[in-house]
Amino acid sequence: MATARTTDGSGAPVPQRLLATATRLFAEQGYDRTSVQEIVEAAGVTKGALYHYFGSKEDLLHEVYARMLRLQQERLDAFAGADEPVEARLRAAAADVVVTTIANLDDAAIFFRSMHHLSPEKHKQVRAERRRYHERFRALIEEGQQSGVFSSATPADLVVDYHFGSVHHLSTWYRPDGPLSARQVADHLADLLMRALRP
Repeated sequence: MATARTTDGSGAPVPQRLLATATRLFAEQGYDRTSVQEIVEAAGVTKGALYHYFGSKEDLLHEVYARMLRLQQERLDAFAGADEPVEARLRAAAADVVVTTIANLDDAAIFFRSMHHLSPEKHKQVRAERRRYHERFRALIEEGQQSGVFSSATPADLVVDYHFGSVHHLSTWYRPDGPLSARQVADHLADLLMRALRP
């Protein structure tokens, strides 16, 4: 039956179950210290199922990156293409990347701790997707600078690095049970960015 191949005993799709389990184990133990056997046992599936859907442990790691990049790119494209003033679009995008990163803290931790484990080809793919995201974000800043809404005193590339430097470190310090909610952190960081761009 098709459902036997695509779902586990709880009804969750096997690929999602494997990816969620691998993400948790990679975040807790590290990619290099997590075996395929541990992943399939924790997910309640066979090695054959893992290799059917992902091909290798590295493919699972690559999908962790790809999943988060797809999510954030789709959301950025929606914000950037909205029929709103550029400052509203940039602020919304700047806050959203914080919210989505915090919502996927394990993915974010793995992203920056284990990327060097990818093969050169997959590493290049991930870097290209990240670059595409940053270029779309930078285009919003440049749009505002060219129209005089944002200050041009700081190059757009440095503004992008400034914001994403903060985003990239969220997995090292943010705790869901801490004093600030994800939305509050997102608002603070987005406001810092907008103040830095104020003419």
